[in-house]
Amino acid sequence: MPIQRLNHAVLYVRDAQRSAAFYCDVLGFRRLVDTPTAVFLQAEGSTNDHDLGLFGVGDDVGPSGAGRKTVGLYHLAWEVDTLEELDRIRTALIDRGSLVGASDHGSTKALYAHDPDGLEFEVSWLVPADQLTGESMSDGGGTIRPLDLPGEIRRYGATTRGGVGISIPV
Repeated sequence: MPIQRLNHAVLYVRDAQRSAAFYCDVLGFRRLVDTPTAVFLQAEGSTNDHDLGLFGVGDDVGPSGAGRKTVGLYHLAWEVDTLEELDRIRTALIDRGSLVGASDHGSTKALYAHDPDGLEFEVSWLVPADQLTGESMSDGGGTIRPLDLPGEIRRYGATTRGGVGISIPV
């Protein structure tokens, strides 16, 4: 049987409590298991027993060298239901000084940010399948434009559910 989806991710972070506060405040995760050095979080709409595990390894560890001087994970990506939610998260990321990019990949509208340890993550909204056009279809990552989030909200609507027919069955 083929793999169906990613169930959860686990990150080593300097301070599990600080990172958990960030992911809860900015992305709306909720705490399930909470110890001083390990926190397990669940996304709001998830039925997984947890979606993100955070293990604190202390303040004296160096930054991740992944992609610069070592191999490793580039980023995790989470999907939101609406452009309104993407806009809310954008504001929260800007307020925290965490937003590092915003891209229009055609079929996805994406924000890129760093968590308190500098680990990169993506938050994206997927154009519903019935609204994909030649202009909005991704060409495998070749065309990336700056994200005009207000323009996308005018185009698709703030509360249109994304991912329908793509990541969400019809």
